[in-house]
Amino acid sequence: MKLHISTLITTILLCLSFVSIVESTQPPFSCDSSNPQTKSLKFCQTGLPISVRVQDLVSRLTLDEKISQLVNSAPAIPRLGIPAYEWWSESLHGVGSAGKGIFFNGSIAGATSFPQVILTAATFDENLWYRIGQVIGVEARGVYNAGQAIGMTFWAPNINIFRDPRWGRGQETPGEDPIMTGKYAIRYVRGVQGDSFNGGQLKKGHLQASACCKHFTAYDLDQWKNLDRFSFNAIVTPQDMADTFQPPFQDCIQKAQASGIMCSYNSVNGIPSCANYNLLTKTARQQWGFHGYITSDCDAVQVMHDNHRYGNTPEDSTAFALKAGMDIDCGDYLKKYTKSAVMKKKVSQVHIDRALHNLFSIRMRLGLFNGDPRKQLYGNISPSLVCAPQHQELALEAARNGIVLLKNTGKLLPLSKAKTNSLAVIGHNANNAYILRGNYDGPPCKYIEILKALVGYAKSVQYQQGCNAANCTSADINQAVNIATNADYVVLVMGLDQTQEREQFDRDDLVLPGQQENLINSVAKAAKKPVILVILSGGPVDISFAKYNPKIGSILWAGYPGEAGGIALAEIIFGEHNPGGKLPVTWYPQAFVKIPMTDMRMRPDPKTGYPGRTYRFYKGPKVYEFGYGLSYTTYSYGFHSATPNTVQLNQLSSVKTVENSDSIRYTSVDEIGSDNCEKAKFSAHVSVENSGEMDGKHPVLLFVKQDKARNGRPIKQLVGFQSVSLKAGEDSQLVFEISPCEHLSSANEDGLMMIEEGSRYLVVGDAEHPINIMM
Repeated sequence: MKLHISTLITTILLCLSFVSIVESTQPPFSCDSSNPQTKSLKFCQTGLPISVRVQDLVSRLTLDEKISQLVNSAPAIPRLGIPAYEWWSESLHGVGSAGKGIFFNGSIAGATSFPQVILTAATFDENLWYRIGQVIGVEARGVYNAGQAIGMTFWAPNINIFRDPRWGRGQETPGEDPIMTGKYAIRYVRGVQGDSFNGGQLKKGHLQASACCKHFTAYDLDQWKNLDRFSFNAIVTPQDMADTFQPPFQDCIQKAQASGIMCSYNSVNGIPSCANYNLLTKTARQQWGFHGYITSDCDAVQVMHDNHRYGNTPEDSTAFALKAGMDIDCGDYLKKYTKSAVMKKKVSQVHIDRALHNLFSIRMRLGLFNGDPRKQLYGNISPSLVCAPQHQELALEAARNGIVLLKNTGKLLPLSKAKTNSLAVIGHNANNAYILRGNYDGPPCKYIEILKALVGYAKSVQYQQGCNAANCTSADINQAVNIATNADYVVLVMGLDQTQEREQFDRDDLVLPGQQENLINSVAKAAKKPVILVILSGGPVDISFAKYNPKIGSILWAGYPGEAGGIALAEIIFGEHNPGGKLPVTWYPQAFVKIPMTDMRMRPDPKTGYPGRTYRFYKGPKVYEFGYGLSYTTYSYGFHSATPNTVQLNQLSSVKTVENSDSIRYTSVDEIGSDNCEKAKFSAHVSVENSGEMDGKHPVLLFVKQDKARNGRPIKQLVGFQSVSLKAGEDSQLVFEISPCEHLSSANEDGLMMIEEGSRYLVVGDAEHPINIMM
């Protein structure tokens, strides 16, 4: 009996010493250095390698304790002083409230809310993306240090390709281009995790916060007609997998060094992603060198069994996931069925131990087993930095630079504050600040409706809602027309919201819902002058009617612009900021909805009339092109003579070439090898001039265009982009590094990256530069 009592007392002391539960404002942690018993636990000895510490920790766990840690809400292990941990937190465009690990119920009531990702992507500004990541990582740690977090693993970014314009979650992504999406992942992840802009500067692998790239892979359908993401089997060719769906994840793992990835609900070519050993282990871990943890999407293991029918029993599905390389189940399926799977010898403890090694390694890299976090590497990040003025200014900068000017006939914009006596503001999206946030949001630091932001710019402002809601099943057109006829200028704030596009809800149409078009046309017809149309949306909208209506003088696309979006729009409309954003997706016409969302093919098929997808392959009419965007000023471009006209791969040693059926020589990137790929790089020198009358900032986009797009090669491909600020009349010289192996190659039908000889063109704006690859 004495032995039992002493053991109990020891356990209680360990709990009190190793788990910080004394103050609600103190973050949870293990291994309190002030307690001498900490020294007896090898996993608490910070001088040892993390791998050694984790091995010691895992060796101390019982089977039941091990299994308890395989779910997102991992319970405490009191006898070892290990606190509960929540793996699921969100930070898509700011520290969010969608997960279970963050609480805005204390001294911190909100965090900086940046524009939804699709609008931030429209800046094409890598430095901005990195700074946003930095702020999110700092604010996440600030919330933790305030004792309002029980997890520091954040399930963002979403780097799936925005393949179909109807996808409800396209708003969460950086768009449709794989190279651009990969660059976004690199900058965001490095910022969040505490790395430098160029990477490689994490101190001994320690993480400020953990970023997780999702959803691996080929996930871009949620709920379309009678098909949902839980049962969808994406049929993807090796060619499309190699040069569209996989490159962003490869960049996220190899270049960004993300500490987490999430496997998706869908199957790919008949195998659920979370049960795909080739995907999770062979590709991510062995081929790309991934050293983090792999989580399922929430309840994806149960979905594997119930929806995909992959595994005859729950134990089979559990075993498939663990043996494939998945480490943690967002849900409780593994908690329910792992032990019986072990007892039935469907999975061994070796796979469980591997998962736990990956999981506890991340928690140790976050410093959660190093004692009092206030004395650790990121302990000096004050909770007062959450919603810091400089962070809110960055949210405003992102909104300003992301908003895209789609039309500006007769230089209607910018309006003059001095000459605008009366302004009519019409639209269901004008007086609702919540709409500006997008999905996977959190409570913002502050916000202002677009209507209220515009009020200070005109002597008299009248407002009419117009539509009853985004679906616009009814509209007060007469009242809207009435206030429009009496105003000097009219701003219509229309578009979509989360009732029209979101997770588990894809659109059926690309046109504006309900009576929106009728309302817009009626107001435009009645107004004294051409009207200004503002569209809020995540996905593309077919607004051809507005594009070609001369009574609609200007169109702005503002995505979901975040907490400062109202201010940014007002500044742009009245000329305090010059818009420079560019569309990160193609805007298709309504007729595109005839194409099934389930058709994953990127390349067109002339035999059947299938037009292909995204600017890289799509052969069909467009409302607006990828990369389109106007400014209040005029920019001109040219190529400097220092840009070569010839790339001589034939001068590289040991590069073997073969001829195809068209007698065109080609070679594989693998055949060239990494050293020769490095030697083959060259620079494109581009001149940019602001030849207009207004200072401006905009991204310069460099494409390569094929002379003849044959053998499934892209029509054109983005190879680089840089953001440049120029005063009126000023010019600048930009240098783009081009890697033939990365930028001038494309996948063949077997998924191998190949380079063909022949001519191409480098393209910036209206300027073209011929370049010939010789073999």
